[in-house]
Amino acid sequence: MSARRRRLVRRAARLALLVPLALSLGAPSVLAHPLGNFTINHFTALRVSAERIDVDLVIDHAEVPAFQQLQRLDSDADGAVSAAEREPERRTACARLAGELSLSADDRPVPLHVTAAGLSFAPGVGGLPTLRLVCQYVGRFAPVLTAPTTVTFADRSFAGRIGWREIVAAGDGMTLDGYEATSLAGLAGRLTDYPADLLVQPPTESSLSLRVVPGGPRLAPWSAPDASPLDVAAAADPVATAPDASGGGTLEAQLGAMIGAVELGPLALATSLLIALVLGAVHALSPGHGKAIMAAYLVGSSGTARQAVALGATVTIAHTLGVLGLAMLTLVAASLIAPERLFPILGAISGVLVLAIGAGLLTARLRELPPVQSRLRRRHHGHGHDHDHGHRHDHGHRHDHGHAAGGRPSGRGLFALGLSGGLVPSAAALLLLLGSVAAGRPAYGVVLVLFFGLGMAAVLSGVGIMVVHARPMLDRLPGRLAAVAGWTGLQVAAASVVCVLGLILTGQAVERLL
Repeated sequence: MSARRRRLVRRAARLALLVPLALSLGAPSVLAHPLGNFTINHFTALRVSAERIDVDLVIDHAEVPAFQQLQRLDSDADGAVSAAEREPERRTACARLAGELSLSADDRPVPLHVTAAGLSFAPGVGGLPTLRLVCQYVGRFAPVLTAPTTVTFADRSFAGRIGWREIVAAGDGMTLDGYEATSLAGLAGRLTDYPADLLVQPPTESSLSLRVVPGGPRLAPWSAPDASPLDVAAAADPVATAPDASGGGTLEAQLGAMIGAVELGPLALATSLLIALVLGAVHALSPGHGKAIMAAYLVGSSGTARQAVALGATVTIAHTLGVLGLAMLTLVAASLIAPERLFPILGAISGVLVLAIGAGLLTARLRELPPVQSRLRRRHHGHGHDHDHGHRHDHGHRHDHGHAAGGRPSGRGLFALGLSGGLVPSAAALLLLLGSVAAGRPAYGVVLVLFFGLGMAAVLSGVGIMVVHARPMLDRLPGRLAAVAGWTGLQVAAASVVCVLGLILTGQAVERLL
């Protein structure tokens, strides 16, 4: 390669990295439901008196499960849930949910009856709303509790979904023996203010057993501010299933507004695609998106700039297909498996792929170390060279471990690594697609997802190209230092890093599965 061509390649490498970096300056991270876009979160407050138990139950659906509910509620498929469509759901949802709840006093079932209900929506990511269902129940004790009694409550609803699950209780003229009194708003303010220090490990309480004893202070009268009696119509404005076109300050809000716009002109279309590209670049710049694995692999396998670009392209294709597959599951097969349950499964597959690639790469690189080469030569010469073995011993050591002869990565190795990098789809990209589906523009959503993937590929390829073009620096190391810390030694270290990262990814995914 001529000096001029080398300079051009280096400039292209710098540009490939700097463009997504420049585009992402000032771009915020993708906003999300505090517990994640796939969660269904539960809160229950029990007020126990001698005559009755009042149950305040709140269920907060994040964007993806809310999208599924809204598609069901939009019976006329006009892209909006009108008050006429919402009111029947408000009146029946809590009664349906009661079948998943159980209440007993000393093992005697206590029926729960709905007294009030609320159904509301709030803006979420990409213009998709979240859904909040509030159910007020009363269960009457017969006979009235006049002696210590064990009261047990359980909520089995949405048992397969991840999310916050909290149950609190207080006595109303009763004492809860051995139960520490707590706020009846719970740790998260009835699911309106999630504490940041509990987001990684939220409470998982689906049942509560209490020993209640007659006597104690009375509670102040209370009624849910976000629920109305079933015989009173709830005031409600229509709720769009498509993103709100009112706009907003963030890139996500602007893109959501464009997705839901009545008309999408050429300028708005071009702007929305650019925003999707930037969001993909920002997503790839965040921790844990394969940059370290890609860089280590390219070092360990003597990859080229062209192969770095090929890796980025493979990640884009795999990511786009993954998002499309997850969207199909969300739309038509969510009853078979909750979409969020796929993430640890895909993560485990991705981790095993990376581990296998790293192991093959490390084996090949170890064979190229001078001590190993010398041992192999001695073993080879010990076989005797006066016999014709019918094949050449050229010590090129061609191995099919994801790299080709001469140390270059093979197409299969590049494909496997790119697949592992794009196998776990981005929730942010999924929400773009679901928002477009809700707006009646599924093809537009697919294009947005593709540009999101291209933004990821630009960053990953840029990192790879920089790593490849940093290699000549090692060749300039003097004498023995080059032998110790030079290219071959670095390749062994890089291959080891790929193995370690593969183990970490696999372990994290298995932990989530368990």
